[in-house]
Amino acid sequence: MRSHRAPAFAVLLAVLALFAPQHAAGAASSASSAPVERLFGSANRTFPTTQRQVALTFNAAWDESGLADVLRTLDRHDAPATFFPTGRFAERHPAAVRAMAQRHGIGSHSHTHPPFSRLTRAEVEQEVTAADHALRATGATPLPFFRFPYGETTPQGIAHINSLGLADIEWTTDTKGYLGTPGGMTVQHAVKRVADVLAPGAIIQMHVGSADGSGEVLDAEALPQIIDLVRARGYEIVDLRGLLRGRP
Repeated sequence: MRSHRAPAFAVLLAVLALFAPQHAAGAASSASSAPVERLFGSANRTFPTTQRQVALTFNAAWDESGLADVLRTLDRHDAPATFFPTGRFAERHPAAVRAMAQRHGIGSHSHTHPPFSRLTRAEVEQEVTAADHALRATGATPLPFFRFPYGETTPQGIAHINSLGLADIEWTTDTKGYLGTPGGMTVQHAVKRVADVLAPGAIIQMHVGSADGSGEVLDAEALPQIIDLVRARGYEIVDLRGLLRGRP
């Protein structure tokens, strides 16, 4: 029988390969796992820093209609980001996940995006395992980062995710761009939601697709203005992969 803890083992191996010095396995494990474990026990809605730094993150659970624009903007502005696709998204859009992972980090946003408060422990582990397999099947190597669907965190849920080797990475603010113009959102409103929370360690959540299938992705349209705003206020956009090296 396949263990439900397979994703945690695979994730730790990936972290060791990427970030550990090449020496004894015990020392490498201690050096590479400690930074991740420092994020355990919390819904990390900010990352630890006193410097003027923020992180950009994107969820992917629907379509990929805004992804090309998002990636072009990030590339043009030399800005890093972290993407959180679901396993189902990876199955439907493997090339999109590979494009995300080519220059940016990817975490897990579960497999089918269910409300985790309604799941049994076994169902949670199945969601994590299936998502890990789907992401890896694209050729990408996911980070040991997990984002709960709907931001639905509980102390028990976080402890369970941590026991699988994953740190919970949530957000300081969601731009709400996914609501689109039918939901009363505009590019200007999305940018303002970022402006209102800028502080050291802020994590900004956006989305790469359109929930209603319309193809309208306000976050992709707002992203250039968000980057300009952040930098105009003296903030650096940092890569959350730095947390695996003990720094942002």
